[in-house]
Amino acid sequence: MKQARHEESRPRQKPPSLASQVRRKAERRLRAKAEGDRSILKGLGVSGMVGWSVTLPALLGLALGMWVDRRFPGSYSWTLMFLVLGIVLGCWNAWRWMQQQQEGP
Repeated sequence: MKQARHEESRPRQKPPSLASQVRRKAERRLRAKAEGDRSILKGLGVSGMVGWSVTLPALLGLALGMWVDRRFPGSYSWTLMFLVLGIVLGCWNAWRWMQQQQEGP
């Protein structure tokens, strides 16, 4: 009962006019366009793309190195060499992709 009286005693605020609501929405939309797409999903997509562009060549290098080691045994570890080569190629690929993304379409 006390709450009802308390709410009644508050001065009522006038709802914003339609023109001010439209103006605020338009300003928000312009700010969002100027800032670009900064959504969480886009950030996750970019990090996933960078991750896979490094991981896939590293795994391919690992598999190729293991195959070469089994096929042609020797004193050198081809697995390690191809793994490092895959990581280096993957990092270069990720860097190149990020450079293209920063330049824009």
